[in-house]
Formats: sequence, structure tokens, C-alpha cells
Amino acid sequence: MPEEVLFETESVRSRSEVATYLRNVADALEGEGAVTLSAGDQSMSVTPPRRVEFEVKVEREGPADGPGELGLELELEWDEDAPDDGGDLTIE
Repeated sequence: MPEEVLFETESVRSRSEVATYLRNVADALEGEGAVTLSAGDQSMSVTPPRRVEFEVKVEREGPADGPGELGLELELEWDEDAPDDGGDLTIE
């Protein structure tokens, strides 16, 4: 299935700034409404259902015999047409 990027931003931030951003996203997820992402002139709102697929991944890019780049990815996915089953989202 082809992927269409609807919103994307990348910037260098302090760990504290990233933590604040993630807290804001977490607060929005706990609410019943939309999660709105904004950067510059871009803005995107999504309303995740109560239950989503949550993926955590750490990956390393670069040569096998030398230093590379580590990445931590947090991803939420859901079907656009899936009914909201009313379950709770639990992240440990």
C-alpha cells in the first residue's frame, strides 16, 4: 500500500523541548478530541480512536563496523474507517 505523507517536520531540539512536545501530545491523546500538530505554515489534526496500534522501535543506521546513527521511533497507527470500540489506550 503506498504511503502518503500528510504532515512532516524535522528539527534539532533539546531533550527537554522534545519531552514537552511529547507531553502535549500525550495530553491530547488522553482527551476525547483531536491531536493537532503544527510547524511553521503546516498544521494537521487527527482524531485517533480509543484503541490504536502502538509501536516502539530503536534502530541503528550506518556501517556495521563503525559508529552510526541511533533512532527512537514512536508510532501510532489505526484504520481510518475502523469503528471506535470504546476501549482504553494503555502505554507502559
